Amino acid sequence: MNRREMLIGAGMLTGASILAEGRDSKPAAEAPRKLKFVVTGGHPGDPEYGCGGTIARLTALGHEVVLLYMNDGAWETSAPVRIAEAKKACEILKARPAYANQINGHAIVDNAHYEAFQKIIETENPDAVFTHWLIDNHPDHRGIANLTLESWKQLKHKFAMYYYEVSDGEDTMQFPAPTHYVDITEVADAKKAACYAHASQDPNRFYGVQDTVASFRGLESGYKRAEAYIWQIGSPYDIFPMAGLPAR
Repeated sequence: MNRREMLIGAGMLTGASILAEGRDSKPAAEAPRKLKFVVTGGHPGDPEYGCGGTIARLTALGHEVVLLYMNDGAWETSAPVRIAEAKKACEILKARPAYANQINGHAIVDNAHYEAFQKIIETENPDAVFTHWLIDNHPDHRGIANLTLESWKQLKHKFAMYYYEVSDGEDTMQFPAPTHYVDITEVADAKKAACYAHASQDPNRFYGVQDTVASFRGLESGYKRAEAYIWQIGSPYDIFPMAGLPAR
């Protein structure tokens, strides 16, 4: 039995136990296994804004998190500046940056790029992947979401997949009712610091929008601040109980 098969088996048992006891029940007192997460984003900053609190909680638990950006963010700001900002943000969240090497504002989704992106995901070998909602306003967001979804399909659903939201109304459109909420109240400062590490990207405006989203999701879920996710049907397990991270 390999590592993934062991994780799947253990995760199913844990998830079934939690469902039987109620959604707010805590898993058995057992040290969570160390898992690997990949968070894909259209640009440097997107994973931090959408999932920064969750990332901070996961790395605090000892899990490995990779922030996989579709491009280096170069536009009005140069690539070296954006890459340095992403490096700083990842250091704050104790994550690792990686790049799919496309060009900002020119997302390409074709057979060649499907295959190249799949190789990246296959090499990272994650236990779970978080990606943009499929009908975000920005084409780079939609592009990497489609590349991620196709990789999940071609790799036979071997990892759990979830969708996240950014700047609802401005970027994310028609995000359905979430399947999971993660309490980020205690790590809100780390998330803010990671977002503000992208100093060239007007964090005063963008963080304000995203913090409003976090406050709203907190109201929905009974937390002060929360991040919301949609679980992809067909995923082999629910990663949150396996990671030791309660999610309502």
